[in-house]
Formats: sequence, structure tokens, C-alpha cells
Amino acid sequence: MPEEHEAEQQEQSEQPAQPEQLEQSEQPEEAPVDSPTGWVAAHIRRYDRSGGKEGAKWYGLDTLLLTTRGRKSGKLRRTAVIYGRDGDNVVVVGSNGGKPEHPLWYLNLVASPEAHVQIGEEHLDVRARTATAEEKPDLWKLMTGLFPQYKSYQKKTTREIPVVILEPVEP
Repeated sequence: MPEEHEAEQQEQSEQPAQPEQLEQSEQPEEAPVDSPTGWVAAHIRRYDRSGGKEGAKWYGLDTLLLTTRGRKSGKLRRTAVIYGRDGDNVVVVGSNGGKPEHPLWYLNLVASPEAHVQIGEEHLDVRARTATAEEKPDLWKLMTGLFPQYKSYQKKTTREIPVVILEPVEP
């Protein structure tokens, strides 16, 4: 999410204010580009349009909307992922269904760890980091307890599936 910044003081003039001179609250908010995967995009639309009242559960699993900054495009990208909680932190898994490559959202977080999540009606700014070798076993157990398919995904790929910790930050 864009960082807050103070607007530059404008000299009194007849000319209209340029967009870069407007205060943050006056600038149009950048709309995220949603996942192109059909069922994920439909899930995001339902979640977003209801303000988080619908879509926070997917087949009984807790899901959140994760908004990252595209590492190549620079655009905001949004997807839906299953999550767990570890204290105040939110935990997600970069499984990509066991495919050989990491999910794009994970690569985006590695490049730019500042992100935004919507959990139900709650919105949080977060900073992402990949769980360390010491942290991962307990968090993997937590997440495979919520979604056992992660174990079969790990068996079907040669890459190590990352567990990502999303730590809340003050806006």
C-alpha cells in the first residue's frame, strides 16, 4: 500500500493543483488487479463486494484477500489464500498447488514485503517474511492441520514450499 506523505505546500495561484500536489486522501486509490484464475477471481469479487461478510470461508477454510505489489508491473495484485494465525501474525503457504514454481504472489512479497490483507471485514497492513528453518516446522504443522493437502503438494514438487509470516504493521 502506498505510504502516507505530506502534501507539498502550494503557492497561491490561479492554476489548478497538479495530481502529485494533492494530499494522499484526495488522490484516487489504485485499484488492484485480481487473480486471472476464474474461480479465484469469482471468490475475490464475492469477498470484496460484500465487504468481507461473504467469502471469508471457502469450503469451511478461513481465507483472506492478499494484496501485493507486482515485482515487474509495479501494479497492485490481489489474490485469495487460506490462512492461519500464530499469535498476532497471519500465516500463509506458497503451495501453488504443488506446481514446480512458486506462486506469483510469493515472488511479489519476496521483492516487496509490504502488503495488505483483508480478513473478513478487517483490513491490515502487513510485512511479509518467509519462515526461518527454525520456525517452519511448527507453522507447517499448524497449516497442514488446517489444510492437509499441503502435504501432498509438497510431495509432488521438488521445491521447498514456503510458509510466509505476515506481521501486522502500523499504517
